Amino acid sequence: MTDTLVQPISDREALPVELVDDAGRAVGACSVAEAHMAPGLLHRAFSVLLFDSEGRVLLQQRAAVKTRFPLLWANTCCGHPAPGDSVATAAAVRLSQEMGLTATLSEAGIYRYHAADRRTGRVESEWDHVLIGELDGTPRPDPAEVADYVWIRPEALRDALTDNPAAYAPWLAGVLDIAHHAHVTGIPVR
Repeated sequence: MTDTLVQPISDREALPVELVDDAGRAVGACSVAEAHMAPGLLHRAFSVLLFDSEGRVLLQQRAAVKTRFPLLWANTCCGHPAPGDSVATAAAVRLSQEMGLTATLSEAGIYRYHAADRRTGRVESEWDHVLIGELDGTPRPDPAEVADYVWIRPEALRDALTDNPAAYAPWLAGVLDIAHHAHVTGIPVR
């Protein structure tokens, strides 16, 4: 089993991801780069969305150097657990790396999606574990990962997604729906 906490982060595209079947069961592994080459290989991922005490969500604008969907607005952070690693642990590590934040995370549900980035030629085909947490702090994003960040009310974000979908990562609407439901009701989406 790979330990995400001690794994070098020099080339994120070479890190291993866990391939999954249509039911989310592990079926193998490959590199991040290979999983995202067209037509895309279904693999385990996570998306974190943090809420503040006012119910706003924290978004990040992906850095220009991202290999998939650069400069688009997305959830607080996202990534991939290494094969066999805990999703929650990997998400907490990535939240610290990307946004300089810690939060207690809980799983809100699964969002499965497939999206091609025409600008980079890469493809997302993900079995995405949506995790939520609460935070009243100041992000300290890594500029190599994050171009900007903003707190926004879910209703305003839904309007923005409708008005200008090209400014947002293609998974954000689905992640928002699952995360907001779990945040409001306290019940994960199954």
